[in-house]
Amino acid sequence: MSRAKDVSVQELLHAAVTSLGGSERPGQVQMAEAVEKAIRTGEHLLVQAGTGTGKSLAYLVPSLLFAADMDEPTVVATATLALQAQLVDRDLPALADAAEPLLGRRPRWATLKGRANYACLHRVRNGVPDDQGELVAADDLSVGAMGAEVIRARDWAEEQAERGGTGDRDRLEPGVSDRAWSQVSVSARECLGAQRCPYGTECFAERARFRAGDADIVVTNHALLAINALEGVPVLPEHEVVVVDEGHELAARVTSVAAADLWPGVVDRAATRSRSYAGEGDAGELRLAGERLRQVLADAPAARIDELPDALLEALVGVRDAARAVQSGFAASGDREKEPDAEAARRAAKTMVDEIFETAERILAESEHDVVWVEDRDRGGKILRIAPLTVAGLLRDKLFGETTVIATSATLELGGSFEAAAGAFGLTGEKAPAWRGLDVGSPFDYAKQAILYVARDLPTPGRDGLRPQAVDALVELISAAGGRTLALFSSRRGAEEAAEAVRQRLPELTILCQGEDMVPTLVRKFSEDSATSLFGTLSLWQGVDVPGDSCRLVIIDRLPFPRPDEPLSSARQRWVEKNGGNGFMTVAANHAALLLAQGAGRLIRRSTDRGVVAVLDPRLVTARYSNYLRASLPPMWFTSDRAVVTGALRRLNEPAPAQPD
Repeated sequence: MSRAKDVSVQELLHAAVTSLGGSERPGQVQMAEAVEKAIRTGEHLLVQAGTGTGKSLAYLVPSLLFAADMDEPTVVATATLALQAQLVDRDLPALADAAEPLLGRRPRWATLKGRANYACLHRVRNGVPDDQGELVAADDLSVGAMGAEVIRARDWAEEQAERGGTGDRDRLEPGVSDRAWSQVSVSARECLGAQRCPYGTECFAERARFRAGDADIVVTNHALLAINALEGVPVLPEHEVVVVDEGHELAARVTSVAAADLWPGVVDRAATRSRSYAGEGDAGELRLAGERLRQVLADAPAARIDELPDALLEALVGVRDAARAVQSGFAASGDREKEPDAEAARRAAKTMVDEIFETAERILAESEHDVVWVEDRDRGGKILRIAPLTVAGLLRDKLFGETTVIATSATLELGGSFEAAAGAFGLTGEKAPAWRGLDVGSPFDYAKQAILYVARDLPTPGRDGLRPQAVDALVELISAAGGRTLALFSSRRGAEEAAEAVRQRLPELTILCQGEDMVPTLVRKFSEDSATSLFGTLSLWQGVDVPGDSCRLVIIDRLPFPRPDEPLSSARQRWVEKNGGNGFMTVAANHAALLLAQGAGRLIRRSTDRGVVAVLDPRLVTARYSNYLRASLPPMWFTSDRAVVTGALRRLNEPAPAQPD
């Protein structure tokens, strides 16, 4: 019988923190008590907890007590692999050690992801359909960069099977490309099912689902949480409480899950794979429809489409109708194949055709709730994309309307308010669910640990790269810091040009630039050598954790507003304005505030960290929206005096005085 009712949140939190060798923080205790109350009352909680608060244990402790008491799991969803690994490899084992003597049993936890995140042993051992729909075994795989990746992934999957591993893609190091991984995995639609698959008893995905069904805490990602909530097919165990960590990412991740694309190359491949099921005639019509779509897209500008042009409309109707005819051919081809290998090839082909039909049908509907655009890719030509204008209604009805949600992040409060986050979650407006916002602060003394420098004397940045004055400032600041700089840019071109300029003027320092190696490798090199600086774009604005002397200076080249022609954000701004709101502040300013807060948050990661956040964009102090953006940042000491900043950086760069014997 569970003893969870006899254990208080404060008691278990103290035991868990002690097991990790730490000490409780006021914000952590406040958050844990607020999470417990939210679970008890059913009122949604949005809680901002700054870096260093210990928010993971603050939500895991009351979540575990609830799960143990109710004999029902609590779901914890994260946006990044790094946080997921921290929970599974560090926080949950420590919590289990602390909880076991108090609860009278050892708590259980499990990780659960979408089926395509796990290696498929049927694909590994029997092969993947080629462009002709035939299974290609490992021995027949052509040698090359991708071939080598696939072979390595297959060998790893077999090793995982032998030693009872998870088969989880994120455990494969170094990782492989998406294209290579698709050769060793299947989607839920392509899966034969555990009963039919000859390797069903060994299936990594099925084992993960079994473990999750027996767990107190199920750790998943935002994508699977979205699939579970939005698609009406339960993939997570029954649950009443969801904790969404990195909550500032939720709306974007759900948008990605709800998006789709239509690529002529996939239409051609689906036609080829479908010939033996739908016949040469219908498959040939699908191929011709894909080619017509390719020709129309070649002449279309890469931009948002508000109304389908006649030529594109006709091409899409052709793709949809041809795909429907091929679907009929699959249906008429009889019952499922008797042999699993043949059935696997059939399912793979049918899945492609189904997705093509559904996407074409959705684009042709021209719903006011969707945004459609043409995108020009570096490889493969132009592609049609469609995504929901907003996911607020979906989240409100399917997630917040069905479960109690605790959403947390270090940057959930923008401009001093939770209203932007609440709006993105569908928690505003008439008959919205009840919610509470709470900021538990941070254990860091930002006013003493960090300086916010805004280069008020520089010209406003343009879209054509860094101005000469900005390059001068960049060089002066990095020189004063002796390297130790994470420089964040709004474009890859800007990062590359700045890196080249600084290398020429500061040859004694090492300058790394995103794109020159894998991001984890670059971050590791940056953290290991204090004289090194790292220049990069969006993926470095969030999640980089380099405490200590290696990162004394974070430089932001410009305020990170979305591009005016970015399809989704521009459509959202227009929609807000059409409904009487301020589109710029609601969409663009919130986007910039979030990224700015995330970027600035790379500086202070521990209580001993010191340094400068330098923004080379004067609009942070001169524009009418500047106060809103600055209110989203940690309360750092502020200056526009570059001499003060370079002096502080030089002092930080000086070696510590020798201690007397």
